[in-house]
Amino acid sequence: MSYTEAEVSAAVVRMDKYRSGLDYEIGTALAVVGLSAERADKERAIRGDMIWIAHQAGASLRQIAEASGLGRRTVTAIVERASARTDS
Repeated sequence: MSYTEAEVSAAVVRMDKYRSGLDYEIGTALAVVGLSAERADKERAIRGDMIWIAHQAGASLRQIAEASGLGRRTVTAIVERASARTDS
């Protein structure tokens, strides 16, 4: 794989955000934790959008809960939040 200089610079800036001059090992671990948290947040948002789309397409809350590994109450809350965003 090849990366542009801008992509590498952006990655370094994001890692430095979490490292903040700490001991190398600690700073590296914190950078991985921080970047993983960012990725998890992004994945959670995508999952929420896809749950809402599945529900709009006719999937039942039970079907979505089984497919996502989430409880029906959690799926219901996600669908309701997404519906409230689209209604406003």
